[in-house]
Formats: sequence, C-alpha cells, structure tokens
Amino acid sequence: MLDESELTRVLVVTAHPDDVDFGASGTVAGWVDAGVAVTYCVVTDGDAGGFDPSVPRSEIPVIRRREQVAAAAAVGVTDVRFLGYRDGELTVSHGLRRDISRVIRQVRPERMLIQTPERNWERIPATHPDHMASGEAAIQAVYPDARNPFAHPSLLDDEGLEAWSVREVWVMGHHTLTHYVDITENFPRKLAALRAHESQTGHLEDLEGFVRGWNARTAEAAGLPEGRLAEGFFVSVMPG
Repeated sequence: MLDESELTRVLVVTAHPDDVDFGASGTVAGWVDAGVAVTYCVVTDGDAGGFDPSVPRSEIPVIRRREQVAAAAAVGVTDVRFLGYRDGELTVSHGLRRDISRVIRQVRPERMLIQTPERNWERIPATHPDHMASGEAAIQAVYPDARNPFAHPSLLDDEGLEAWSVREVWVMGHHTLTHYVDITENFPRKLAALRAHESQTGHLEDLEGFVRGWNARTAEAAGLPEGRLAEGFFVSVMPG
C-alpha cells in the first residue's frame, strides 16, 4: 500500500449521490484532515431516487446534486463533478470509460476509491447494478485506459490530457475486506454528510443507529476495541 505521506490526491468514483457517504465518508474526512485533495466524480444524478411522490421527478436531479455538494462539504470536499448519466440505466460503455478516464487525467490521483464491480451476495444493496457498472467502468478506466496515451485519443489530441497511472485502488462494498479505517472521531461528520441527503435519508427513523451499528460491526471484524467504528475496503496496488 501507498505510504500515506506519498498521498496528495484521491479521486472517488460512485454511481449515485450518497454512495460515498454511506460507504466511505468517514475515511474521506480523515484524508481531508491529512491535507489530501479529494475529488468526487458522481456518474448519475440519482434521478430514480427519492421517497416523496409529491416531488416532481424532473426536480430530483437538481435536488440530489445539491445534496451531494452539501454532503461533500460536511467532510471537507469541495471538488464535486457530475457526469449526468441516467440513474438505473448505467452500463459499462466506451463513453463512460472515456468520461471517467478524462477525470482521472484531470485530477491525476495517486489513489482511487471505487465501488465493487462484483456481486456481493451478503450485501445485495451494496451491489446495485449501477454500482457494479460504475465500478467496472472505473477499473477499466484505471487500467488500461487512463494510463494508455493511445486510448480515447480525443482526450490527448483535443483536450491535451496526458496519460496518468493510478497507483492504488480502494474498493467499497467488496465481499473481501483487506483494510480497515477507524472512523470513530469522524463519525459525526459522516452522519452529517448522510443527513444532507434529505431526499434519501429523511424518512429513516433511526439513521444514526443504523449507520453506527453497521460501522461497529465493521470495527469488530477489524479487531478494534469495543466502542470503535470503522469502514472497510478491498485494496489493490496497481502495477507500475
């Protein structure tokens, strides 16, 4: 794994607004506190989400973008980018690979955080079809696309974006966790980020209890003392 002293930029790629906040915002808060520049790239606008039928569907994309920007601010992230794909219809297309590769070349991160492209049978909601498509497109953008100067030639020829090699990939929602982050001190910020997604979490009677229990079980699996909270990831170090 990367020495944390080498880490200056992280790019997070998720399918929907709120995905990063459920899965990794406590970890993200720690990176920001350490001086790391974190960028969010959200593939869809979450236009199939929400629980209030009185809200016109045409308003959902604007609401969910606004909520994600507010949630990002709760953990110190100010660079939030949206690709505008349709929620519920995501596929691993050449265009999506190119669009993620573009952001990789713009941000030039040492580390990327993505969603698992594999079905997690123990946590089905973590592997929504859009999540898996986002994860698969993201890892294809990491390897081979973004590092290959001859892939997606318009990125270099028309936009002047040089190839970039991501050094490490963290995967959330994976069925095998190889690395844990203690988020106990940053849990209030994670909770604030989740509460910013009012259209998605406002109907939950005990959001804090649900999330705290989830992160407590992860901490227990990590072998942390009772009372601690954690997020878990599968980490892959990329070839040079």
